[in-house]
Amino acid sequence: MAGGIQTPEPYDVVIVGAGPAGSSAALAAAEAGANTLVLDRSSFPRYKTCGGGLIGVTLDSLPAGLDVPVRQEIVAATFSDRGKDVRHRSSPTRILSLTDRADFDHALLTRAVAGGAAVRHGVTVSSITEADGVVELATSEGPVRARYVVGADGSASRTARHVGVELGQVDLGLEVELDAAGVSDAWRGRIHIDWGPIPGSYAWVFPKGERLTVGVIARKGTPDQTRAYLKAFLREQGLREQKVLRESGHLTRCRTHGSPLGRGRVLLCGDAAGLLEPWTREGISFAVRSGAMAGGTAARAARGELTDAQEAYAARIDSSLAREMRAGVLFLTAFERRPRVMHRLLTRTPWGWRLFCRITLGETTLARIARHRSARLALRLLAGGQVPAR
Repeated sequence: MAGGIQTPEPYDVVIVGAGPAGSSAALAAAEAGANTLVLDRSSFPRYKTCGGGLIGVTLDSLPAGLDVPVRQEIVAATFSDRGKDVRHRSSPTRILSLTDRADFDHALLTRAVAGGAAVRHGVTVSSITEADGVVELATSEGPVRARYVVGADGSASRTARHVGVELGQVDLGLEVELDAAGVSDAWRGRIHIDWGPIPGSYAWVFPKGERLTVGVIARKGTPDQTRAYLKAFLREQGLREQKVLRESGHLTRCRTHGSPLGRGRVLLCGDAAGLLEPWTREGISFAVRSGAMAGGTAARAARGELTDAQEAYAARIDSSLAREMRAGVLFLTAFERRPRVMHRLLTRTPWGWRLFCRITLGETTLARIARHRSARLALRLLAGGQVPAR
């Protein structure tokens, strides 16, 4: 194919997007024996707006032998309610690992290539068509054909538009990267989380050695309030005078329960599928896990081992990540209605902090907590009786 991508076609599996979801899908497909290609419009390493918090379930889901580029291990946290009622909690062991997404994503992609996947940078996908058992992608380097495609191209996904993902929640995140000169010692090993003035909003400071990642997130539709919240939060944390290295913003999107996860021979994972935890908006673990599921399913389908790849993949998501998302909706609803109560439960009760640590360490999930009768009753009361379908 003159001027195009010079490798045998059709591929068994083509992955669109090389973030954590795409690289995890590529590695799973390649290790299952599929002829796998990854396409991404960017060159790696590349900057990515993200707090970069790696919870235990993420670390447990990463490929064996991956040298995770951790910038700082966290053993303490401070919490505040709209800048007030500051509470400090600590742990004798690590509760969270912080990474730079440029380094993390590059490490995952490098591991996928080592596992047998091919990658092409600087390639954009403009359209998707399917006929005679083959998906054809129109790209900036010419057509690419595959038996199956995995869409992992983020929250502004073209593959998601092709599939018709339905969204139930869209949030705006604003973030600044700050030079930590003069304040790095004060933040070593500690994060800060503030519950914000906009219903469901919160802010964070995540230290990464010589830099601090500071951000806020709130429901889309209140951009002026969200910007004002970030400005006030920086002032409250004494960070207004720190040098700004980078400013960015992004939208996070949560699928509605029952939203399609694929169409024909195209499967979606990660942000493209709207898979993330609705309360904290944590998405890295959802990306890694759903990517591995999608890549493995696509590889099996390409070999003819599955009669319905969509059904098989959807069943895996529904029995795992979708349950966590439905629990996240319940926690978010309770938090939106009673933020001060949630703050006090977390910071003033031993079991609140213990549950926080168990979640960050991957020892439990919101879904498991919500299955306990007492916890579910308390959440139902805080949420005003609004309980999502299980």
